[in-house]
Amino acid sequence: MDYPERYELVFQALAVEDDVVVVRRTDQAGAGGYPIYEDESGIVRAEISDRGEVRMVASGGHQAPRTPLLARVLSP
Repeated sequence: MDYPERYELVFQALAVEDDVVVVRRTDQAGAGGYPIYEDESGIVRAEISDRGEVRMVASGGHQAPRTPLLARVLSP
């Protein structure tokens, strides 16, 4: 299957506007067998299924990643 290269993950913020993080596909797969996507820093990591379901993946100890409200495919 051909997975999108990039997604925008939209997180609910306490401020006026939601937080948006752009993630790119890596060569890694998550526990569900779907690609792992990460932001430029490597801190925000998510496994995104072929149906757009998101499972956040901790990139370090003591993290409790929030689940985004939405994952939007970005064109290449």
